[in-house]
Amino acid sequence: MKQIITTILLCISLCSYANDSTIMMRGSRRIPEIELFGKRPLKEIGTTQTKMDSITLKENIALSIADVLTFNSPIFVKSYGRATLSTVSFRGTSASHTQVTWNDMKINNPMLGMTDFSTIPSYFIDDASLLHGTSSVNETGGGLGGAVKLSTKPANAEGFGLQYIQGVGSFYSFDEFLRLTYGNDHWQTSTRVVLSTSPNNYKYRNHDKKENVYDDEMNIIDQYYPVERNKSGSYKDLHLLQEAYYSNNRGDRFGLNAWYVYSNRELAMLTTDYGEDTDFENRQREHTFRGVFTYDHLGEGWKVGAKAGYIYTWMAYDYKRDLGNGVMAHMTRSRSRINTIYGQANVEYYIGSQWLFTANLSAHQHIVRSEDKNIILQSGDKGIVGYHVGRLELSGALSAKWQPTDRIGLSAVVREEMFGAEWSPIIPALFFEGVLSRPGNLTFKLSGSRNYRFPTLNDLYFLPGGNPDLRHERGWTYDAGLNFAVGKKEVYTLTGSLTWFDSYIDDWIIWLPTTKGFFSPRNLKKVHAYGLELQADLNLQFSKDWALSLNSTFSWSPSINIGEPLTAADQSVGKQLPYVPEISANIVGRLSWRTWAFTYKWCHYSERYTMSSNDITFTGRLPKYYMSNVSLEKSLHCSWADWSLKGVINNLFNEEYLSVLARPMPRINFQFFVGITPLWKK
Repeated sequence: MKQIITTILLCISLCSYANDSTIMMRGSRRIPEIELFGKRPLKEIGTTQTKMDSITLKENIALSIADVLTFNSPIFVKSYGRATLSTVSFRGTSASHTQVTWNDMKINNPMLGMTDFSTIPSYFIDDASLLHGTSSVNETGGGLGGAVKLSTKPANAEGFGLQYIQGVGSFYSFDEFLRLTYGNDHWQTSTRVVLSTSPNNYKYRNHDKKENVYDDEMNIIDQYYPVERNKSGSYKDLHLLQEAYYSNNRGDRFGLNAWYVYSNRELAMLTTDYGEDTDFENRQREHTFRGVFTYDHLGEGWKVGAKAGYIYTWMAYDYKRDLGNGVMAHMTRSRSRINTIYGQANVEYYIGSQWLFTANLSAHQHIVRSEDKNIILQSGDKGIVGYHVGRLELSGALSAKWQPTDRIGLSAVVREEMFGAEWSPIIPALFFEGVLSRPGNLTFKLSGSRNYRFPTLNDLYFLPGGNPDLRHERGWTYDAGLNFAVGKKEVYTLTGSLTWFDSYIDDWIIWLPTTKGFFSPRNLKKVHAYGLELQADLNLQFSKDWALSLNSTFSWSPSINIGEPLTAADQSVGKQLPYVPEISANIVGRLSWRTWAFTYKWCHYSERYTMSSNDITFTGRLPKYYMSNVSLEKSLHCSWADWSLKGVINNLFNEEYLSVLARPMPRINFQFFVGITPLWKK
């Protein structure tokens, strides 16, 4: 129980005096691709993860992380439209069951429990990895589906450096990217800027409306779906990221990361809205600052580190309507302020080449004020309704990883968390991996864990509808899988994995309508989420100039409510959860020749139900869709600069689709980018 926290603090204090006779840490060494029998890092024993390599992040430089995950991972990305809310969910779970960290600091909104990935530009991320199911317990609790780990790293610059990219796209969209770097033997600094703007008024065919065709006698002789524009959907996003790292020659490294976000977005009209866009204003604004200070000391066989951070978020939502006399009246004027103070301490200690012990303790103190300043009281006066609360979240973990032979690895993690005044039971996780065959590097993995997720602040306190009597969600997750890797030097490499997962989650929280006219969260009895994940990567080197890479993922993830009916009319038992596709798949192919590169990206989501009863009457089902994007890139070099030219076609086959009910998505559209990197003398 609470003794874990005390034990962690003791481990951290003792480990600073660890014996220097052990081996150097090997976690940062990269194994060449062709060395298929290299020793697996102790940190990764038994884990199931998807890593986004530097090529993937660079190729998607103009996209958000939401778009990167759509084409490069087996998880479901739920988008409300271009440059609008985008959330991700693992293995049939909801967005709030996915924990997200940036430089180890949790960035899930404490009010909503989720993260908007459309506001995270790929240009700001240097490393991205997905920890599936049980593997997320290594990093944090609450990830009933998994965790997304995002981080930045030093630029490794020598002297001054500059990169500038200008993008122009359909719908009068403009994207600008700038990075300034400086580095020497001790210092590494980087300044990154991203600015994206667009009126975002793309055309779409509205399948929720029908227009009649009349003959001369006003008889209806035909009907058709009208083509409309995405009205009132403009956006302007500005991101600034400042980084500074200092390293001495004694194993110490200091780092500072400061990220500012300004976003001003209109929420476009629904496909079911009638009237003119000038009759209302639906706008969301955000100012967010995230800052993290880090200290790490690396010794022979041991490492200690500490982090301190702060997050401030101001969000505003305004909804106005024309009263019919040309005067715009406020219907909703919502304001929220979130202050989060973060601290973390961790230690890693190797004994020989077979043992690794780690201890980690983190704290997040949230102070949240949420209010609607436009509530009309019974007296007719305007009032303010909302909540102002604080909550301390503690998370501590101890782990031991053992590799007695090159073929076998074992790992155990024990975690405990506190939210407010409530402690979770012990969260254990066990991992095993064994090499079944050296030819092909065929490896078997097995893991299991218990996990808990506490209700969000909105779940508990939102007005109207918050439910302070909610119980925390709890469940067990099991994974079993096979990995392989084969190849021939300078000819090809082929790697792949097959993973079966099975989760049982009790007291699943879902917002349901009430007889009073608003929604309120309740605990469903039980959800059974299970399925299969496949990944495969192929790299071919045809000749010195020609190369081909293929990366693909596939996920089959039923997520079924197996609890008892809440009412006599409850038809959700035995049905797939809303907005959870059973099947998702994607393929990315990249063909390169000298300084040219052609990329084809394809993804697929199966149909999604919009109601817990899976009733397909009217708009109860969103049809499956397939998406294809292509790009062609050319690199140029001159004596004083490197240049890049890139053309992109999104939605190549002009697919008509929806990710969320009544939220139209863009059809075929185009982008063009020009980049320059001056070559200055170092």
